Amino acid sequence: MSFVLALDQGTTSSRAIVFDRSGSIRALAQQEFAQHFPQPGWVEHDANEIWATQSAVMSEALAKAAISGSDVAAIGITNQRETTVLWERATGKPVAPAIVWQDRRTADTCDALRAAGHADLIAHKTGLILDAYFSGTKLKWLLDHVDGARARAERGELAFGTIDSWLIWNLSRGATHVTDASNASRTLLFNIHTGEWDDELLALLDIPRAVLPTVVDSSGVCAECRIGDATVPISGIAGDQQAALFGQACLTPGMAKNTYGTGCFLLLNTGREIVESKNKLLSTVAWRRAGGTDYALEGSVFIGGAVVQWLRDGLKIIRAAVDVEALAASVADSGGVYLVPAFAGLGAPHWDPYARGSIFGLTRGSSAAHIARAALESIAYQSAEVLSAMEADAQLKLAELRVDGGAAANNLLMQFQADLLGVPVIRPKVLETTALGAAYLAGLAVGYWRDEGDIGANWQVDRRFEPAMSRDQASALTAQWNKAVERAKHWA
Repeated sequence: MSFVLALDQGTTSSRAIVFDRSGSIRALAQQEFAQHFPQPGWVEHDANEIWATQSAVMSEALAKAAISGSDVAAIGITNQRETTVLWERATGKPVAPAIVWQDRRTADTCDALRAAGHADLIAHKTGLILDAYFSGTKLKWLLDHVDGARARAERGELAFGTIDSWLIWNLSRGATHVTDASNASRTLLFNIHTGEWDDELLALLDIPRAVLPTVVDSSGVCAECRIGDATVPISGIAGDQQAALFGQACLTPGMAKNTYGTGCFLLLNTGREIVESKNKLLSTVAWRRAGGTDYALEGSVFIGGAVVQWLRDGLKIIRAAVDVEALAASVADSGGVYLVPAFAGLGAPHWDPYARGSIFGLTRGSSAAHIARAALESIAYQSAEVLSAMEADAQLKLAELRVDGGAAANNLLMQFQADLLGVPVIRPKVLETTALGAAYLAGLAVGYWRDEGDIGANWQVDRRFEPAMSRDQASALTAQWNKAVERAKHWA
């Protein structure tokens, strides 16, 4: 019996998961790696450590599953998006630390491009908002600041990649320099209409074409990897949020998923249509398969599950993150308390870097339980805001929301989310949907799964949360939330 191996390279850990034909997990291995903060606003990773941990967990997962390379039908890769690596083609050595998606050092570059009037052009071609979040200005920074890098890049001596490219380069022992369309669409350098690197954007950021990877399909054999005596095809690649959309079997237009992690990432499948947002959402490639591209609308909430960590580490009103549900459930409602967790500003649809975390509606009767409940509810309010913007952009009404990520295990939060949205919230049995999406993309390419029907059949419901609140009550609560958000904006 053969299996598919998924490599899930995240922001804080590298993971490897072995899946069987039913989409069930046979083995999982995970290793954390170091986060580096050399200056305020800077976030870096050691690309060699990322490869070392990913390689180690790959071996560990295969050992746990008691299988060898000859039992692996295909490898799928999913990755933290936008994080930027620049390395030497001759030696495979990085020329500098990787600049992580959270890094803000290129905010001034973005401000300058905006002041010069380029924001609309970039938005139209890439579907992205001009922000330091994305890879293009990070690559420009490396070429400008690493000694001799620009000249070497122009001579073809250096290679740029997001983490998927870096892993495939190492897995193929330097034979293959590629990225897939979903990761390419997060760079500010890729035209999502033509499906190619864009000369005008490259000129704008002064990026030599010779440094770029070849863009390949998200599902299709693009490289080979030796595992022991076996040669295994690498045949699936997708950025983590796009992979989760695929893993949730949101394969037709109008289907959406929300990942409740450190932040929340809500993606809506828009099919073959690029929906240009009027509500500050991102238009992005969902995946490219057999030459056809599917797109998505994306909204990012910066602080989701991280607000629970703050209750634990900052306020110290819970001992462990799992304790929040019992504390919040000990009161019937938030008692009129609203918590806006704008610790790092507000993401979509506000994009206000100057907003700050705030608590409103406190009285003498307010308790730790009311604050805990308000914190959980804030995750649902923020997600509902993004979903409302998506429905307006796509001109459709969502039928259901599929959910995954750590905080999706919280029943109180999921029920409140369903109540606010007025549609069912559906939690699947397998919450590891990011890795599963990469596995599906890889397996489909080699015939391990026949078609999308196989994937849809594997998707199973763990629990379905039906809305139980009147629409009038949901509207009244949302109006109060909106008032709180307005007061938290433009604070710093």
